[in-house]
Amino acid sequence: MSGPFFARELEAVAAFWRLFRRDGVALGFTSHDRDLAFAGLTHRAAPGMLPSASRRTAGLAGDSAEIEGALVHDAIRAEDLAAGRYDGAAVELGVVDWETLAHAVLYRGTIGETAREGTRFTAELRSAKEALALDRVPRTSPTCRALFCGPGCGLSSARYTRLAALAAVDPARGRLAFAGIDPAAMVAGSVRWLDGPHAGLAMDVAAADGGALVVDALLDPPPPPGARAFLREGCDHTLATCAARFGNAVNFRGEPFLPGNDLLARTPGAP
Repeated sequence: MSGPFFARELEAVAAFWRLFRRDGVALGFTSHDRDLAFAGLTHRAAPGMLPSASRRTAGLAGDSAEIEGALVHDAIRAEDLAAGRYDGAAVELGVVDWETLAHAVLYRGTIGETAREGTRFTAELRSAKEALALDRVPRTSPTCRALFCGPGCGLSSARYTRLAALAAVDPARGRLAFAGIDPAAMVAGSVRWLDGPHAGLAMDVAAADGGALVVDALLDPPPPPGARAFLREGCDHTLATCAARFGNAVNFRGEPFLPGNDLLARTPGAP
């Protein structure tokens, strides 16, 4: 940015916003009447799409902002909103001088809830300061608090992730069959698609049904047989599984033998 904005009576200033989806897609938009290319991204003129007024404070409470618009731009499709491709996407809002392309980011955050009504949509924006509201103090629990293959677990995600091709699909029941995969080991794991209509999206495995996986997402449209996906095993976070299946009891982050509240509050019985 070469100088302050809104320092003169007449400014060549437009709003811009960028979306960085978790499936790797980056989108840029501007309120200007033509496309603007800056910061390594082309920002498309998006009629009918405007960010609302954003509020920034010096406190620790999260700043508020919102995006709303019409489903008129090719990049914003109702199918992608329904599939959750924008859930958790990183967002930047700012202003740009459309003559010099000097720009400044005024707001950073992530997309929270999205809603659609007819041909319009709204997206709640969560400030980066929302992370300050998270309780980082660990609490005792009989199960492991560590994320499987994450910090504290100590296991390598690459060891428990494999590439597989879809053999059969039952979209009505959310069932997916992959050749050479043990469905029981995949419960509480994930399926991340590389091909097909859900490419880039991850789905959680809720259960095993015979020789197939049951995922927690709608398979609409259904992926075709042969579509590739990264499948990562799951963990039920119990000490028995950690020790017997993974040999990782030394990194167990839980207190399975700690007496519970019922035992601590128990009173002596009558003789």
